[in-house]
Amino acid sequence: MQKVQQSQYKSLDGIDRKILKALQRNGRLSNSALAKEVGLSATPCSERVKSLEKRRVIEHYTAKLNPHLLQLDLLVFVEISLIRTSADIFADFRVAVTNLPQVLECHLVSGNFDYLIKARVADMAAYRQFLGETLLMLPGVSESRTYVVMEELKEGQVLPI
Repeated sequence: MQKVQQSQYKSLDGIDRKILKALQRNGRLSNSALAKEVGLSATPCSERVKSLEKRRVIEHYTAKLNPHLLQLDLLVFVEISLIRTSADIFADFRVAVTNLPQVLECHLVSGNFDYLIKARVADMAAYRQFLGETLLMLPGVSESRTYVVMEELKEGQVLPI
């Protein structure tokens, strides 16, 4: 994800924020329904959405899928430590991990390990295979620690606007 200058967000007014809140709740709103919800006519609403997209405030639209209906029942968080902290090791790891479909999120963090991964697989057998044959084989990985999610209390992408 590319960093965006803070000044791009400061230019958001109340209507822009209403648009963003509405689209976060339902990205499939028609322009006319969105315009009605935020108190604009269709053309200015469409122009504002296009501006938000052009400025990358809205990056893309997506569908939220039910992982359990797709046999992806096991959610895990994995701490990854690299053998050393050098630019080439980080770069090689970054390229490799971003290509793994099981990895939902990967964050470089401060603390006692280097990366925190959120991944989803079918079950524990699938996770053991993914860990042993994939994660631990990524460039520069020296060790891992896994946390298996027992209950999902809240998961979302809605930003507080």
